[in-house]
Amino acid sequence: MADFDAIAPAAEEEDSSSLESYTQIAEPVIIRGTGNITVFGLSNQFSRDFPSELTGRLAPEEFTGSVARLNNVLKKSLPMSARWLLCGCCFCLCTCGCSLWPVICLSKRTRHSLEKTLETENTNLYHKLGLHWRLARRKCENSSLMEYVLVVETIPKKDIFRPD
Repeated sequence: MADFDAIAPAAEEEDSSSLESYTQIAEPVIIRGTGNITVFGLSNQFSRDFPSELTGRLAPEEFTGSVARLNNVLKKSLPMSARWLLCGCCFCLCTCGCSLWPVICLSKRTRHSLEKTLETENTNLYHKLGLHWRLARRKCENSSLMEYVLVVETIPKKDIFRPD
């Protein structure tokens, strides 16, 4: 007769490759600025082209909507920064560089607005899909200048069962 109360030990030889693929993080997707005006590394718009790496993880409409919201933030603030930059450069010698402070403050405010928009997008949608968007400063490919790009990263899934 079978002993139904006995607990049989689990097999020790689990497939370790399935556990590694469960926690593996894919390469982040980089979305670069495609605008014609760049002020302190921040372009006036980001590319709306749907990256093929996000196929199956994100709908193209959601991606386009998020990039459009970010581009609206840039559309409102960067033209003013460009005007202040032009004005600041004209009077830079007279003011010993102090005329560039408004541009620096506006650029910082724009970055904070973008980060706040990304935070809202992440909490409302992307964290539920296992993705995280952030604004990052990267070196340009063909020069030593820095630029701000959008980085879409995969959030690792938490292990419910982790064998010791």
